[in-house]
Amino acid sequence: MVLSLGTIAPDFTTIDDEGKTVSLSDFKGKVIVMYFYPKDDTPGCTKEAQSFRDNYSQYQDKEIVILGISMDEQSSHRKFKEKYSLPFQLLVDSDGEITKSYDVHDGVRSKRVTYIIGNEGRINHVDEKVKTDSHAQDILATLG
Repeated sequence: MVLSLGTIAPDFTTIDDEGKTVSLSDFKGKVIVMYFYPKDDTPGCTKEAQSFRDNYSQYQDKEIVILGISMDEQSSHRKFKEKYSLPFQLLVDSDGEITKSYDVHDGVRSKRVTYIIGNEGRINHVDEKVKTDSHAQDILATLG
């Protein structure tokens, strides 16, 4: 069962695809779209990432942060990001701790779930029924 609406988003510290240290608290005061996905460079995950890439300017216009998270290693994230020219950070969760704290671990990897975290740090929306081709547009529609 995913985290409930209104819950304070659990903070974490990890590294991104470039090896930079990233904490959720780094984005305090911003709206964050944090999407969990099963595996880099697989068909559904690629479509989902490309959806965010292709709509990235609309997120930037609204000053919304996009963070992709899976249990892949940094090198896998870096290759995936470079291969598809992804303009947003991919966060490493190789030990599954973030995935577990957000209750989206399926026992092997991350489930495909997106959280919208409001600028006050609370979960404002949870999407468990992701349509990979249109996901970024669906989230933009939810954000209004």
